[in-house]
Amino acid sequence: MRFALPLLLLVALNLWGAKKNPQPIIEKPFTPLEAAKTMQVPKGFNVTLFAGEPDIKQPIAFCIDDRGRLWVAEANNYPDKKAGKKDRIIILEDTDGDGRHDKRIVFYDKLEYVSGIEVGFGGVWVMSIPNFYFIPDKDYDGVPDGEPVVLLDGFGTHANAHNIANGFAWGPDGWLYGTHGITNWSLLGKPGTPKAKRRRFEGGVWRYHPVRHVWEPFAIGTTNPWGIDWNEYGHAFVCNCVDPHLFHIIQGAHYEPARNRPTGRFAYERIPTIADHLHFTNTKTIRAGIGTPEEDAAGGGHVHSGTMIYLGDNWPAKYRGQVFMNNIHGRRINHDRLARNGSGYTATHAPDVMRAAAPWFVGVTLAYGPDGGVYVSDWSDTGECHHTRNTQKHTGRIYKITYGKPKPWKGDIGKLNTAELVKLHGHPNDWHVRHARRVLQERATLALGQTAGQAELIRVLTTHHDTARRLRALWTLHSTRELSAKRLAGLLRDESEHLRAWAIQLLCENKKPSERVRAVFESMARTDKSPLVRLYLASAMQRLPVPQRVSVLKALLAHAEDSADQNLPLMYWYATEPVVAADKQTALQLLAACKIPKVRQFITRRMATGRDAGKKE
Repeated sequence: MRFALPLLLLVALNLWGAKKNPQPIIEKPFTPLEAAKTMQVPKGFNVTLFAGEPDIKQPIAFCIDDRGRLWVAEANNYPDKKAGKKDRIIILEDTDGDGRHDKRIVFYDKLEYVSGIEVGFGGVWVMSIPNFYFIPDKDYDGVPDGEPVVLLDGFGTHANAHNIANGFAWGPDGWLYGTHGITNWSLLGKPGTPKAKRRRFEGGVWRYHPVRHVWEPFAIGTTNPWGIDWNEYGHAFVCNCVDPHLFHIIQGAHYEPARNRPTGRFAYERIPTIADHLHFTNTKTIRAGIGTPEEDAAGGGHVHSGTMIYLGDNWPAKYRGQVFMNNIHGRRINHDRLARNGSGYTATHAPDVMRAAAPWFVGVTLAYGPDGGVYVSDWSDTGECHHTRNTQKHTGRIYKITYGKPKPWKGDIGKLNTAELVKLHGHPNDWHVRHARRVLQERATLALGQTAGQAELIRVLTTHHDTARRLRALWTLHSTRELSAKRLAGLLRDESEHLRAWAIQLLCENKKPSERVRAVFESMARTDKSPLVRLYLASAMQRLPVPQRVSVLKALLAHAEDSADQNLPLMYWYATEPVVAADKQTALQLLAACKIPKVRQFITRRMATGRDAGKKE
């Protein structure tokens, strides 16, 4: 509590200054070490300074490689999107295990407006709008093997400074996921693609396959999502810069707020936040509560960044599976408790896990590492968000939050043999599992066919008692292309709703499930008692040709008990709308089968609109 009085004093000075002077007071900064020492964390936790200026500045994003090193994207251009190629990537390493970096490499220093980074498949994946790059570095020695390769271009740069395509993360299914703000919507394609053949993406979550080099939208909406992570069942979550603050991300969903998006004009209604609370108090003038005691008790403010579902092995067990996010205005890390609710989740505010005394603290990225400790980056500046004024370009910090003193980890996941990588699938820290999976996927692209670990993974998938362990095996077998369609189809009758649900999604990855599988889908849509399974069926139908959806949709729409679910009526509608638009007679059949009032209303409304919608609604 040593910082409580200074922080309250600073708040009081700010409020007084706001009344006397329209220009904000630039509060005196804390040194990097002082900022770490004065952070308030629960009993038993420790905060160390991993890196600070001048070794690091403007840390907009970071990721952790197979050796436990941090690859940090420095946004030196921000907020000027036309400032030239001044952004860079640095590598920070703690070689002696004391919690602070002691080795630093400048990897690349000619990027233009960087906002996201991940490592894998022999190089670095970088969002540097308007381009999405791959920079080769096969041995990860910190020296690029060649110039950046543009994988996609056309990411939006036309609007504000911070509502952009951003953060990367490897998903459990072997895809690279990214989040994307709505203001700078994008027209995406490979370099040279004409405008008419580009795909418009208006914000939300997208993904890119690192082997097949396929891009696709995953979910549309929110305002400015910044960071994505998955729980042990592979369910995705993002936090949002600007209210509301947290969403359960479902493939094919449309999320609030609406914003009159052209590609979602027939969504009619969008899935809301899962949070049962706000982290700010004044909903009419959202900045009015910043720094007040009431807002402090609520959680600190309306702007969030850096979603993390903690699945490490250092923090106490009560934090496992919970969601954490930086609260930018509140100078803290918020903690929300997740609980299943029907087909999805609710999130309830729990005590904040860290509160910073430093007046310039601006948390952006959160991630747990190989020893279970959590790294948090600090933009360290005055003003709002990442900040449009950006008065302090020389600052930046990364802290590490641990419980007690974890044993330092030294190693290189990339150098383990197949048997060792498979064994890591039982590690209590999911960091090890995710890295082992990605390395196995990389190796599978070089040598197709059965690996030494396939049999063991299949044994875990088919016989293990723990659902999370079985899912780990499933995702790896799928990403390495070692799971037959027959075995995957067999999981449609598994006792676990999570295995059944994921079997549905993976069978529809190529958008061409067999006729026999589609028949099982129809049976499941009629009889499966799990709302989660019905949710995945609704998502999967969006990936099928319109005529192949009808029988499954008829069965789904007959579930009157789904009318009050937070996701199912809308997900059913998103899959149904193209069918209604394409064929009036089929639309009438669906209307007759439908027992969900909201969807009946939407079907009728869409039929009245006509096949060609014309102007936006």
